[in-house]
Amino acid sequence: SAVAASFGGALVAMVAALSSGRPKYAQHEATINRASEQGPRLAERLLDLADQDAEAYGEYAAALKLPRETETDQQTRRAAIRKAALRASEVPLATMEACLEVACEAEALAGRSNVNAASDVGVAALLAEAGARGAAANVLINLPGIGDEERAASMTSRVDALLHEVRGLAAEATRVVQAGEQREPEAQ
Repeated sequence: SAVAASFGGALVAMVAALSSGRPKYAQHEATINRASEQGPRLAERLLDLADQDAEAYGEYAAALKLPRETETDQQTRRAAIRKAALRASEVPLATMEACLEVACEAEALAGRSNVNAASDVGVAALLAEAGARGAAANVLINLPGIGDEERAASMTSRVDALLHEVRGLAAEATRVVQAGEQREPEAQ
């Protein structure tokens, strides 16, 4: 999920580069400059989160293999599983937050960047949404293992809110791209 969304960040950066310094898009230079900075940062952040997710999975898999012969073994194993499940939920939640940032940048560029790269803006938004959806599934599948219903409920609410935001931004970016709409500069 994080790797897919990182491509969205890379597309944001690419579209910004194709738009920067062009007189036709001068009124959108603030948006383009921000996307030029944020796209590569987000792509790198998401690749780092992919590595963290692999590590979290490894920790969870290792916890599942712990011995469970004695009561002490079982308690140690349960605690390790809960700790690993929490990390395996937190990392994809952070991925969702980064996906939201990619979706924000893509939506901002839609109708405010090089028209020859409009479809790439749409793809960036879709990749952000796909990454967020996949990361959401990873959060939700790990939450039962954390052993904390209140925290699980809070994280589930955050997942729902993030998905709602990302979907809305991706839908708006897609609408603007498909309509070929040119938009006013963002409010500063």
